[in-house]
Amino acid sequence: MTNMKRRQFLTLAGAGLGSMLIAPRIVFANVETDRRFVFIIQRGAADGLNTIIPYAEPAYRTLRGPLAIDNPIKLDGTFGLHPSLTGLRKLHQDKQALFVHAVASPYRERSHFDGQNVLESGGTSPYERKDGWLNRLVGMLPKSRGEAIAFAPTIPLALRGQADVTSYAPSALPEAPDDLMMRVGKLYDADEQLHALWSSAMETRALGAVNAQRKDAASVGRTAAGFLSKADGPRVAMIETSGWDTHSGQQGRLANQLRALDALIDALHVGLGDDWNDTTVLAATEFGRTAAVNGTGGTDHGTASAAMLAGGAVNGGRVLADWPGLSTSALHQGRDLAPTLDLDALIAVTAAETFGFDPEETMRTLFAGGRFDPAISDIVRK
Repeated sequence: MTNMKRRQFLTLAGAGLGSMLIAPRIVFANVETDRRFVFIIQRGAADGLNTIIPYAEPAYRTLRGPLAIDNPIKLDGTFGLHPSLTGLRKLHQDKQALFVHAVASPYRERSHFDGQNVLESGGTSPYERKDGWLNRLVGMLPKSRGEAIAFAPTIPLALRGQADVTSYAPSALPEAPDDLMMRVGKLYDADEQLHALWSSAMETRALGAVNAQRKDAASVGRTAAGFLSKADGPRVAMIETSGWDTHSGQQGRLANQLRALDALIDALHVGLGDDWNDTTVLAATEFGRTAAVNGTGGTDHGTASAAMLAGGAVNGGRVLADWPGLSTSALHQGRDLAPTLDLDALIAVTAAETFGFDPEETMRTLFAGGRFDPAISDIVRK
């Protein structure tokens, strides 16, 4: 490739990379109920420590260094929200948002594929189960005339199983993760001209990505709300979000991710209107990230993270945590936030309370070897 052609490619890349961002994808299921349940999966291991920030924890700033959030939105005397989550702050003030910290699935390794498999299947180890807990939940509910609809190229594992599901793929464009673009950029580090052009392209991409991502996320939220609010529409939805794997450049990247998630939930809230009062939204990730910052301004694969719940049906205004602390002796394997609450139990109790099921029976149905945790209760208003 000539220098001119390479320059043209890099210039076009700067203008067009924003359009390569894939909007979150939606899966719907129809059941006979007035309650709505939305599961948002944060693929890539979202950083719970900089989402629900333990600002009063003495070791937080030491571990996080330049990644420490100086201006969290204080929720109580211990925890604060990332400043990007302004919509969730308002919901928390209105007692319609609840945050759960130091939570994890049974998975204790650090593979995205294996971790997501355990989270979605409800197993205790990767590939132990072939169907998903959300499909099993749908099977517990009275069936309606419609079938489940997946707005995704493939059906996510969480909704695979006995329930009939059709899929629809609105776009076949490939995703361009930030880590990939940064690795590509390293190829031009030694080229004075191309390095400057690539850096300019990345700046253009970053500026466009914030608005594009928020716009796309809000559009997905409105689309989901449109279906969920129909009298004969679906009552269960799964929304896939990606881009949470912040090994480098985390400060700006995580802020963008959280703004988009906030916009998605806000669009659901507005779009559902009065039906928001019968809605529970649960956002969770496959595992967390290391407590300490790494050498590239990011964090690596960890263990415990934070989960977020929102909705008019949520008994909110609280942070639920059995906080383990961030001292060296308290960290899991000396590097990660230690898990003290069971994500499987949180999901099971949230689903059970949303639809009026027995929590222990729901736990046994949805999760292999599930253990009911009495510390997790009263998530949803009766």
